[in-house]
Amino acid sequence: MPDTKPAYERILLKLSGEALLGRLSYGIDIPTTQSIAREIKEIHGLGVQVAIMIGGGNIFRGLKGAEGGMDRASADQIGLLGTIMNGIALQDALEKTGLVTRHVSALEIKAVAEPFVRRKVVSHLDKGRVVVFTAGIGSPFFTTDTAAALRALEIRAQVILKATKVDGVYSADPLLDPRARKFKTIRFLDVIKKGLKVMDSTAISLCKDNNLPIVVFSLKKGNIKKAVLGEPIGSIVR
Repeated sequence: MPDTKPAYERILLKLSGEALLGRLSYGIDIPTTQSIAREIKEIHGLGVQVAIMIGGGNIFRGLKGAEGGMDRASADQIGLLGTIMNGIALQDALEKTGLVTRHVSALEIKAVAEPFVRRKVVSHLDKGRVVVFTAGIGSPFFTTDTAAALRALEIRAQVILKATKVDGVYSADPLLDPRARKFKTIRFLDVIKKGLKVMDSTAISLCKDNNLPIVVFSLKKGNIKKAVLGEPIGSIVR
């Protein structure tokens, strides 16, 4: 019988907004969101404390808004609101599986989410609640990657699990360069030197300075559980 003992007691799962797209080109695909929620319930059932940072790229990207002529701060604020919409959808899907959740937003929006209070969030996790973080750190010019690194450190997560469209960290974009080489493990410093698109440089530096590993893997069914069990999937940055 395979080992079902998790490799981590507390994780931060980083999901892009695009993870909720499913087959849609825009917005939130409910069946896809519900499928992700069921996978999270499965790892929670192993005794893992789970916090999630959700992006908003399926609704609005601040950088694209700025490229189109918007003020960057205003564009980023719209993006932050997009993450809150995703958080509401994910929270609903999680609770439909029977999980107890808390939606914690860095922007004050009391009708739908709690404000971030570190000790309170840690208490939620200790009580077995799944915490969904939204609105990044609440400020423009900071990505949800940076927010994921910061929140992971604040709640003392043992790892960041980053579920993406590709199955790890490559030397170049594998969709564009057939010669791209996949790294099983790679150092933070090499990610920075090579300019690899793992997370933004601020997030990588935070993780490097605090020795917080990042596991990058494809968001295919069953992979979240494999990552939690410490199976050799994706790439590990440490």
